[in-house]
Amino acid sequence: MDYYRYHGLGNDYLVIDPRESRVGGQSLTEAAVRLICDRHVGLGSDGILYGPEFDVLDHPERPGVRIFNPDGSEAEKSGNGTRIFARYLVDAGDQRVGERFVIHTKGGPVSALVADPRRRIEMGMGTVSFHSTAVGMTGPDREVVGESLMVRGRPVVVTAASIGNPHCVVPVPEASASLVQELGPALERHPAFSHRTNVQLLQVLSRSAIRLEIWERGAGYTLASGSSASAAAAAAVRLGLVGRRLEVKMPGGSLHVVVAPDWSVTLVGPVEAVASGYWSPDFTSRLDQTR
Repeated sequence: MDYYRYHGLGNDYLVIDPRESRVGGQSLTEAAVRLICDRHVGLGSDGILYGPEFDVLDHPERPGVRIFNPDGSEAEKSGNGTRIFARYLVDAGDQRVGERFVIHTKGGPVSALVADPRRRIEMGMGTVSFHSTAVGMTGPDREVVGESLMVRGRPVVVTAASIGNPHCVVPVPEASASLVQELGPALERHPAFSHRTNVQLLQVLSRSAIRLEIWERGAGYTLASGSSASAAAAAAVRLGLVGRRLEVKMPGGSLHVVVAPDWSVTLVGPVEAVASGYWSPDFTSRLDQTR
């Protein structure tokens, strides 16, 4: 097969396996990724997972995955993306149900346990840092917790967090799609963030539940995001708003997050397979033109 489609709570990815697909890693130019992810003239997706690659970080026995955003940029880490990729490795026969394994990403390793291929995939997402250098923020090295940024002429209070990729969490009385679509683009490209950032509006529902609206770096408005859920949950704990075991509600559905005292994060949620297929000759010709 040239591709496999999966989604995690409506956050959909295409898996391109270099062992099968006619599109290799060198062919995944920014233009090619944008074409493939285009929902009108391509297959349409929130991103591409390219792997397994077995030469990542000198660990030939452990699979690695490259994660591409639909604008052609490459992401360091993705919670939904790595959960989907873990499910794919089980479906492909590379890993077994009920056995923990490691997946390498540009943002660091994650551990995976596919307890139930469809309903329960557990990811050890790594450790959250609130330090400006980890997030890629300008200014002195500091913890960015409850800091004010000017956004479109008004102050916005943010907490920045990195879990291998950068996040900007904004607590609000009520999270809405319209508000994140207003603030998200401005915060994503705010000059304070040297590598751009993902944006989450955080609404606290109780000590054990939060609600998010998400603007994803390189993708835009997103129904669900695993790394966003992880970072926002950790930020809510750091701000003293919630406990350490949380249901994270998003437009696409809920994930469950545990934030440990050392700020390591465990993420649990479902993944569904959608389809697999081949590039048509017409589409292959268009892809060739992007090289």
